[in-house]
Amino acid sequence: MATVRVLIVDDQEPFRSAARLVVGLTDGFEVSGEAASGESAVSMASELSPDLILMDINLPGIDGLEATRQIVQAQSSAKVIVMSTYEPDEYEQRAIEAGAVAFMSKSDLDPDTLLESWLRHS
Repeated sequence: MATVRVLIVDDQEPFRSAARLVVGLTDGFEVSGEAASGESAVSMASELSPDLILMDINLPGIDGLEATRQIVQAQSSAKVIVMSTYEPDEYEQRAIEAGAVAFMSKSDLDPDTLLESWLRHS
């Protein structure tokens, strides 16, 4: 299996650091970049062509749902998993409508669920 390149998008450095660690511990995955805003995510997705984007909902500038829409419209090969501390019933449908392949609670991010989500949607 080829290495899955991951773009981590979150405005909070502690979460990006934790996500970086999880991605690094997941066999076959590597961090290709990190963004702290929706606009940066759109730009970096275009520049880096990641395979997977872990996208927070609450971002400065455009939010994660709008950034997901723009990325999916411009680059259909990237799979976006929207992540949040919000309950899935509140945002899951909106994330899917924006073009995300899945919604995941930030508390569920670990190597097993990351690999499982990727395999299920790749």
